[in-house]
Amino acid sequence: MPQLPPPGYPADVRARLEADGKEIVARYPDSRSALLPLLHLVQAEEGFVSRTGMAFCADLLELTTAEVTAVATFYSMYRRKPSGDYQVGVCTNTLCAVMGGDAIFEELKEHLGVGNNETTEDGKVTLEHIECNAACDFAPVVMVNWEFFDNQTPESAKRLVDDLRAGRQVEPTRGAPLCTYQETARILAGFPDERPGAVAATGGAGPASLAGLRLARGETPGARVVHPRGEEPQDGHPVNEEGE
Repeated sequence: MPQLPPPGYPADVRARLEADGKEIVARYPDSRSALLPLLHLVQAEEGFVSRTGMAFCADLLELTTAEVTAVATFYSMYRRKPSGDYQVGVCTNTLCAVMGGDAIFEELKEHLGVGNNETTEDGKVTLEHIECNAACDFAPVVMVNWEFFDNQTPESAKRLVDDLRAGRQVEPTRGAPLCTYQETARILAGFPDERPGAVAATGGAGPASLAGLRLARGETPGARVVHPRGEEPQDGHPVNEEGE
C-alpha cells in the first residue's frame, strides 16, 4: 500500500515558516546550502523534524524529500521523534567515561526510568549518551540543550534533572542561560538570541586546557622530572636500567 503524503502545516504556521525560511535561504548563494538551518527551523516549530517539516524544507528548496531525509537522518542534532523540553546528554567518550560519565549515565537511566534516547513521561527530559564535546578538561560533562554542566557527579546530575522536571531555574556552568530545546533550535537556525544576558555570556577553556600555553609562556614552572629509583640524571639524560 503506498504511503500517504505527510500532512501540511496549518495555513498560518506555513505562512510564518515561509517568511522565516525565505530569510534563511537569502543568506546563501546556493539555496540548498540553507537545508541545515531550515531543519533547525522546523524543529523549533514541533520539537523534532517531522515528515511534515521535511516536506516543507523540500518544497521551499525544490529538493526531493529523499534528499532532505538523507540529511535529517545523518545528523544526531535533529530529533526524529517527539522529545523532551530538555535534552540531557551525558558524555561517555573515553575521558568522561573513565572520570565517571558511564556511572552518571547509568544512574540517570535508573533515576528517570528511561533508556537511551527516551523521554520521561512528563515530557520534560530526554536522556542520551553523547560523543565528545571538546570539554575534556571539565570531565565528566553533562550537556542540557547544548549548554555545559561541568565536573558532574551522579548526585549532582540527579539534582539537575530533578530541577529541570520541577521547573526550577538551573544555571549552566558557563555559556548562555538555559532555554528549551525548541528555543535552542531557533537560535541554531540563525535567528537572534533575545534572552537577557545571552549575548554577553561566554565560556572558556579550563585550567587543564591552558596548562601547556602557560608553560610555554613561562608563566608556570616546568614539571619536576622524577627519575627511576630516585637516580640523578647524567649530562641531562635520565639513567636507564643499565646505568647508561
